[in-house]
Amino acid sequence: MNTPTAVAPPAGSRIALRLEGADFHDAWAIDAADPSLSALGQFLKSARATPRWVDACMTLRNRAVQLVGLKNLGELSGIHPARPDADYRPGERVGIFTLFENTPDEVLLGDRDKHLDVVVSVHCARPAGQPVRVTVTTVVHTKNRLGRLYMLPVRPMHKLIAPSVLRAIGA
Repeated sequence: MNTPTAVAPPAGSRIALRLEGADFHDAWAIDAADPSLSALGQFLKSARATPRWVDACMTLRNRAVQLVGLKNLGELSGIHPARPDADYRPGERVGIFTLFENTPDEVLLGDRDKHLDVVVSVHCARPAGQPVRVTVTTVVHTKNRLGRLYMLPVRPMHKLIAPSVLRAIGA
């Protein structure tokens, strides 16, 4: 069965440059069922198939953080259902994230807030004669006590959410 596995961030990737000083990072990899998709296409596929329980967690998160003045990000599955990946430009919102950088083999998305900066990379390794390996790496830099407090429940939840969302890439 094609299941996500915890891995190191891809060497030579754009996200690897953001690891220094990170307060949190993890990476999960899976073989792509559709190797023709770009890195952004792989992200869109996974976001559109977000499990309902993950969106329920996002709804709960949004309600809780608004009490301390943080943004409501919406749901991870809040992606335009028919918009092709080639139509997105850096600076635009892609669901809960802003598109920072986009190449066929790596996309950087994220969010900057007063308490932390989050960057997510979707990286596609395309070795000749082997399946396309998609690695999703998340890097968080906290800015203050609120950011560190915010990460207390996020850290363990992320280890459940990331591989659950990533499964769609392998299906």
